[in-house]
Amino acid sequence: MHFVRLLTILLVAATALPSLAGGKKQTMAGFAFHLETQPGENPKMVFPQFVAGKERVFRRVPEISTKDVEAFNPFPSQDGQGFGVLLKLKGGAANRLSGVTAANTGKWMIARVNGRIVDAVRIDQQITDGEMVIWKGLSQAEIAGMDKKLPRIGERKPRG
Repeated sequence: MHFVRLLTILLVAATALPSLAGGKKQTMAGFAFHLETQPGENPKMVFPQFVAGKERVFRRVPEISTKDVEAFNPFPSQDGQGFGVLLKLKGGAANRLSGVTAANTGKWMIARVNGRIVDAVRIDQQITDGEMVIWKGLSQAEIAGMDKKLPRIGERKPRG
């Protein structure tokens, strides 16, 4: 009897949650860049991901995230499916990225957009210009959502 009540409560809550969100899809691209780390770290602080033919371990806490982005410019991805984006970072984040890439040359960094892994790059040198690129994986809706929240590089205000 208690199980049936609990199941009923869970079903009501599950059907009510989408209506509380107003039925709107999230279109603003949420970015997170995760750095490769050593396999022996605390399992709660890392996650495995298959990159460049090998399972690698990445930090759960991102080095750079959406809050660090100042402006952006989208471009069609080379594979013709979706878009890539050039991200201009805020001052403090640009300095942080410079330090992280100087200390981790040779390691991998993966890019997540709205929680899904879309790209990976190997750090081959220190990044000192405060710009990061995601080469693929963004949709037109995500670009439109970014236009509502962030300015394009060289513009003062968001387009939306």
